[in-house]
Amino acid sequence: RVTLLELMMVKVSDKNSVNSEEINVLVRHADFLAVCFQEKCGAVLKLTAAADAEDEEALVTIRLLDVLCEMTSNNSQLEHLQAFPGLLETAVDTLRLTHLAGKQAVNIFTATHAVTGGEEISHPAMGFKSHLIRLIGNLCYKNKENQDKV
Repeated sequence: RVTLLELMMVKVSDKNSVNSEEINVLVRHADFLAVCFQEKCGAVLKLTAAADAEDEEALVTIRLLDVLCEMTSNNSQLEHLQAFPGLLETAVDTLRLTHLAGKQAVNIFTATHAVTGGEEISHPAMGFKSHLIRLIGNLCYKNKENQDKV
């Protein structure tokens, strides 16, 4: 699943090679990806325990977030995802939870807390909070209703 999401990420990121038919397919898949993210976003919080550093569900969720960030960076998919029910609320709630989890244990979600004694910790959840913030920002871009919600 992670590999499939990485392939989708490459396709979504390359805005020059996507034709209108492919955009329609990506928009249809955006709903599915948003629902999957909403259902699995809590799995990333399990990564605060060292034993769960390779949790497959969490890795899938991290890739889902990356793809959603790219999709919301593209105007053809942005409006569709801005109106998707519950996506913004899920992103904001997950951001709150990751912030709290980072305060209670070693904060694996941000790069500023991942450097100890000159050694950098490489963790799959690194930058998760910044990607959540990016998604929230994209969902609020030129959308007064979403801005008011946040």
